[in-house]
Amino acid sequence: MKLLHIDSSVLGPHSVSRQVSAAIVDRLRQATPLLDIVYRDLTQTPLAHLSGSHLAAAQGAPAPAELAPDLAASAAVLDEFLAADIVVIGAPMYNFTIPSQLKAWIDRILVAGKTFKYDANGPQGLAGGKRVIVAISRGGFYGAETPSAAGEHLETYLRWVFGFIGITSLEFIPADGIQVGAEHRERALAGALQAATSLHAA
Repeated sequence: MKLLHIDSSVLGPHSVSRQVSAAIVDRLRQATPLLDIVYRDLTQTPLAHLSGSHLAAAQGAPAPAELAPDLAASAAVLDEFLAADIVVIGAPMYNFTIPSQLKAWIDRILVAGKTFKYDANGPQGLAGGKRVIVAISRGGFYGAETPSAAGEHLETYLRWVFGFIGITSLEFIPADGIQVGAEHRERALAGALQAATSLHAA
């Protein structure tokens, strides 16, 4: 079994999503001692955002020499994702959506012919069968019943993105209200960590 662990928070050890994603991985490692784990920190080794040169190269145009290292990084990121049986992602909400670092990673794994294709019936996901668990942290409260529900573009976006490539049974472990106050933060973190340690192993 191969597990890919992705973190995207810029807050380092102060990050709630990093603490929860680490707890998820620890739980799965304990349940599966021979688990092969690959870790990618998107803030320590950030991917460049897509440019016209990236898109041209994807369409078969000659790539400028200076783009070669980044194209190699793209291939490595895609190979890591395709090889993984389980993907664990730490995803904080920044300004109502995912961090730009995580968006750059997503841009490298949504690749026509690799993780999705189009046919006469429309888009078809090619990456189904993976288990994807996402640790999300949000400063406020964005549940369906809240006044801020329309501003939630973190979980909703990730559900759509992974559903598009064939992964429809995502598992989310949320920590909400972490900016409301210290008490809310501690309660949210404790609840998320408890949920992480209670995950089923397979």
